[in-house]
Amino acid sequence: MVSVALSLVGLYLVRRSVPQEILRETNDIVGNYLQTLGTIYAVLLAFVVFVVWNQFNDARSFVEREANELIDLFRTSKGLPAPTRDQVHARLAHYVDVVLEKEWEAMARGNEPVFEEAAAILDDVWEALEGVEPKTESQGMVQGEILARFNELSDVRTNRLTSGRLKIPLALKILLYTGAITTIGMTYLFAVDRWPFHALMTGAMAGALSHVLHVIHDLDDCFAGDWQVPRSAFERVREYMGKSRVREKAA
Repeated sequence: MVSVALSLVGLYLVRRSVPQEILRETNDIVGNYLQTLGTIYAVLLAFVVFVVWNQFNDARSFVEREANELIDLFRTSKGLPAPTRDQVHARLAHYVDVVLEKEWEAMARGNEPVFEEAAAILDDVWEALEGVEPKTESQGMVQGEILARFNELSDVRTNRLTSGRLKIPLALKILLYTGAITTIGMTYLFAVDRWPFHALMTGAMAGALSHVLHVIHDLDDCFAGDWQVPRSAFERVREYMGKSRVREKAA
């Protein structure tokens, strides 16, 4: 690991340039200072991990809810007249394809123009739904439910896109990395006679902090990286819509 290697290089240089006798005189002072600094930094790390983990779970929840709203809207719109129903189903299926094939990657890269394509598809769905004139009371109830589902879908979509834009502020990132470097650097100032023990202590500290920082960095971008929000919910929607449309054509 690069962080461990760099910390050991720094430790080696400090041990070569500063006599152990000088460091031994300040062991108590350095120990107390490191304890205070480590406590403050540990609280900061725990807070940031808690925040990014909640943001990640919120984004995953929005994806699941949007997928559920799509299925509900698709299923409810079966009560519309055949031409409008087929039009709405085709556009909803197209919307799911655009989200999976284009918008997901765009969320990871922050490519805002791609979002407009999916939004335009939903606008077309709205126009198709709005153009339906219910002829009976039951048709009016169905249309009202469909419009409510569409509004819910639009709201959850907005929440999903917003969750992809949330990032840790730059000032907080600087504080996190500066705190890690300072904490690791403080371990250099302990007078440890045996190099292997000192190296093990410093390397373990560097490895642990770098791993936590990697987790924070990865969770902070919830639609990219190693731990990204899964696409499985939308893939299930696409499979469901595909099978339903095949059955409709067969009927």
